[in-house]
Amino acid sequence: MFEEHDVVVLTDDISGDECELKTGDVGTIIHVHPGDEAFVVEFTNVRGDTLDIATVMGFQMRPISRGDVAHARTAEVPTG
Repeated sequence: MFEEHDVVVLTDDISGDECELKTGDVGTIIHVHPGDEAFVVEFTNVRGDTLDIATVMGFQMRPISRGDVAHARTAEVPTG
């Protein structure tokens, strides 16, 4: 169902390594784990700065849809 480079939307809040990721956050799949159950997703801000790279289960995300509306929220940008 999901492949590398797909853009996805979180359907659950999850704790990432660098920040709290919220339902509705948008990311890009950068790796598909064997079995297609878990995915490594990169989340960026609107400037393209990486906020977090997190492992996300398939049931915690969905593909973007034509009806999705972009929405901004403020998040800490890691300094490392």
